[in-house]
Amino acid sequence: MDFTFNAYSYFLIFFGAVTLFLSGYAYRKEHGAVRLFGLVMLSNAIWSLGYGFELASSNLAQAKLLIDIEYIGITTLPLYWLLFCLKLSGKEYWYKRTVNLSLLICVTAVTSILVWTNDSHHLHYKHYFMDNSGPFPMVSIEPGIVYKLFTGYFYLLLAIGSYLLISTFRKSDPIYKRQNYSIIIAALIPWITNIAYTFGFRPVDNLDLTPFAFAGTITFVTIAIYRYKLFDVLPVAREKVLELIQDGFLVIDKQFRVIDYNHALRKYLDEPNSKKIIGTSIETLFPEQDAFFQFLKNHRSGKVELRVESPLGVHDLEADILYLDQNQLSNNATVIKFQDLTNFKQEALKSQEQTEELKKLNQLKDRIFSIIAHDLRGPLVNLSEVLKMISNDQITIDEFKMLSPTLNKDILYTTELLENILHWSRSQLKGYGLNREFFDLRSMIVNEVNYHLPSASSKNVKIIQDVFPGIMVYADMLMIQIVVRNLLSNAIKFCYEGCEIDISSVYAKGTMMLSIHDNGIGIKAETVEKLFSGENMSTRGTLNEKGTGLGLVVCREFMERNDGTINVESELGVGTKFNLFIPVGPSNDDFNIKSR
Repeated sequence: MDFTFNAYSYFLIFFGAVTLFLSGYAYRKEHGAVRLFGLVMLSNAIWSLGYGFELASSNLAQAKLLIDIEYIGITTLPLYWLLFCLKLSGKEYWYKRTVNLSLLICVTAVTSILVWTNDSHHLHYKHYFMDNSGPFPMVSIEPGIVYKLFTGYFYLLLAIGSYLLISTFRKSDPIYKRQNYSIIIAALIPWITNIAYTFGFRPVDNLDLTPFAFAGTITFVTIAIYRYKLFDVLPVAREKVLELIQDGFLVIDKQFRVIDYNHALRKYLDEPNSKKIIGTSIETLFPEQDAFFQFLKNHRSGKVELRVESPLGVHDLEADILYLDQNQLSNNATVIKFQDLTNFKQEALKSQEQTEELKKLNQLKDRIFSIIAHDLRGPLVNLSEVLKMISNDQITIDEFKMLSPTLNKDILYTTELLENILHWSRSQLKGYGLNREFFDLRSMIVNEVNYHLPSASSKNVKIIQDVFPGIMVYADMLMIQIVVRNLLSNAIKFCYEGCEIDISSVYAKGTMMLSIHDNGIGIKAETVEKLFSGENMSTRGTLNEKGTGLGLVVCREFMERNDGTINVESELGVGTKFNLFIPVGPSNDDFNIKSR
């Protein structure tokens, strides 16, 4: 190749070489916006080096080859410049959309191909020749339609990028003043140069000053990066900061109209996607919030709570109202921060419920200890004294036979009490698991009826079971057996002589309802409401049999552990009916656990 270098070509070649080195350094050492700026520098380096050698060429074919090389940088430079500006202004989400980026890449690729194949269609250059009338040979061109379209596209991207930079740094803090000046001047240089070129202010005809202008732009941005630490203390865009904040922010004017807000506010609105928020009255956005509006109308700062409904659910909000320019007579704007207290209130309510449950458990524990200290100790002491009197020959065999029915009742009571305390204690242990299985309900009922026949016969109470054979339920059989045992024992205890106890079952909404119905003395209505609460509801039976009241607490615990329920229907003087709702098959959660 034959070159005759001049001052312009020397400048562009030197600057292009330096820019090429800096672009590689920036791309390797940095990330984010600096890496994108490294690509801007690379495009400008290709353009500058190509144009520098073109200005030193006197051969048209050689100059055309260099122009083809230049267009690799010319077509990619506005693309990288726009991406850099979007990143710097915090709007990089735009180019992360595949359609937008693909469109820009297509324009770049198509323009380059049309330039390389121009001799076949002359769409980019209608005509070009080597002009030797100036101080050195230069290519003179007659633009085609593609050239004009690409020029408009080129400066459109430059304009958008420059606007983003200027608007971003104009709103930044004064601490970034020197950075702002560098970036704004850098954005304006290509435009000033282009205006000068358009109006004929150029040192040499046919000389394109654009690569020289970008040399100045890159110089100023490089100074901002490495002298003022542009990306170490970057003034992040306001929009990006506000969108990262989870609390909702709202700014209103003196007429209570919205003038600004962040995206997080939308989740508290009734129709977040359909409403135009800017310019809307705050009373329209948050209707029926009298206390909130009273704060605003009375010009009061502070916090006020409000409850709103949205498609996401009900929100308990705390609105923190702050008036700008508090020390001035007129306030032009009001800032309101909305903090969602829904989770806090739910946790507080849950904590309160747990406190109440713990209080009930402590009361029940105290009651159990009281029973152990009094009711359990009394029968054992009586038995011990009677046995001591027999061994000391203080009572006769006939006297012992007279005392034995009473001792037998005390022992049965003590046994029942110990069983209930043991079962309840085991149910409270975290390590006490369930052994759920399918079992025949009728077989279990028959066994329990046989177990209670002696005590029922002693009172001439008839037990009738009407549970069909083959009915299978899914639960811990031992727990259900304990529940049935307690209920049958209670039914016998509160039955008069000659009463009946009916046991039946029926399928009810995915469960098997097992009913134990007696026609005994019944229960008062006020007592029924407290029956499963664990309060001291112990009453004596029809033959003065003692009870502890713990049995029904155990029944409720065991039914809930098996995903079942228990309820009672009773009328004083008519009788009592307990209904057990026992699952007939495993729940989905149980099935999934077993599958794993």
